Amino acid sequence: MSHTRSTYTDACAFYGHSSPRNLADAWGTPLYVYNENLLRQRCRELKGLSSHPGFNVNYSIKANANPALLRIIREEGLVVDAMSPGELYMDELAGFTPQEIVYISNNNSEEELHTALTRSRLVSVDSLAQLDLLGRLNPGGKVMVRFNPGIGAGHHAKVITAGKATKFGISADSLHDVFALLDRYNLTLAGVNQHIGSLFMEAESYLAAADFLLHLVESIPSQWRQEIEIIDFGGGFGIPYHKYEQQPRLDMPDLGARFHARITQWSKQQGYVGHFFIEPGRYVVAECGILLGRVHAVKNNGDKRYVGTDLGFNVLVRPVMYDAFHDVEIYGASDALRAPIRQNIVGNICESGDILVGERMLPEITTGDVLGILDAGAYGFSMSSNYNQRLRPAEILIDLDGQPQCIRRRETLEDLARCFPTA
Repeated sequence: MSHTRSTYTDACAFYGHSSPRNLADAWGTPLYVYNENLLRQRCRELKGLSSHPGFNVNYSIKANANPALLRIIREEGLVVDAMSPGELYMDELAGFTPQEIVYISNNNSEEELHTALTRSRLVSVDSLAQLDLLGRLNPGGKVMVRFNPGIGAGHHAKVITAGKATKFGISADSLHDVFALLDRYNLTLAGVNQHIGSLFMEAESYLAAADFLLHLVESIPSQWRQEIEIIDFGGGFGIPYHKYEQQPRLDMPDLGARFHARITQWSKQQGYVGHFFIEPGRYVVAECGILLGRVHAVKNNGDKRYVGTDLGFNVLVRPVMYDAFHDVEIYGASDALRAPIRQNIVGNICESGDILVGERMLPEITTGDVLGILDAGAYGFSMSSNYNQRLRPAEILIDLDGQPQCIRRRETLEDLARCFPTA
């Protein structure tokens, strides 16, 4: 490919038989592009973590809920979770049955819990108040309880989901209160789960949290422990966002060997014949997605250079919300060498914080270039919005034959008005 900076996508043939500039011309920008081969590869890596007969990979669809991608994920043998009625609906559109869906949410209304009870295998609660509410709604039924292991992990405080400084989970100190509510409503404790956070790149914290949950299960009185059918260790599997700095990957073979040994040995010791779940979202879809955008203006304000694009935080909010890093590829009209200079890549939203890339050394970007924001498949489109009444982009899938397929059309101005009553 004849472009300024594209060695990563060249190496994995990300765009198939197309080029990013041709895709941008054909479908417009901003544009999400996904690669089916990479998606399937990541699913298989996760499935390969353990050959234990009760091991399941439970994809967290909040990362990306496009039904076309969900169908591929289902074909690869993953099950899914949902945390809202909308996610339940998308799971069902993709063909998942209630037996393949676990509802893992928090702070639900009676109506939402009732909906989840009828359309999922298990409903998880993460507070005593929610356990009490579910017991009143479904006495004699099954429940999954989310515990807080006290161990958090993640690249930013906003993605750490365990420990004292988070809203999630029931403390192990409240076990007796959990048992009292189970007894009051004659509930079956059919599952236990946890989640330590997002984007861990070392195995230690995850395995330590897994040990915590297994020890907690051991402490549960046999009358409830013997009914457990799912032990869910949560997710947070990280991916290397610093592609051009050769950031190492999470060592999946090492993690898998150690994780498999733990669950196999523990199952044998405890006589457990149920399921073990993990909950990856990001690892499944992040690297299979790239966000394309165009450069429309370049200017200097004092000693700062600003590259103005159509990639506002309405289409990718992670850098603004989490200070997240995304590598950038530059698809120029030629492969002419460009000297690296310090630049800020900004969007078209009327906010001073609309900065996609801040003060980064990159080959000089010019008006007319197409940019590729790498690793945008997770929490990209799914967190997009119509802020400033901007239209959400189209989504394209590069299929196994290397051909582009539209899996979501670009929004229109008429879409902005669909929810308003007609005059």
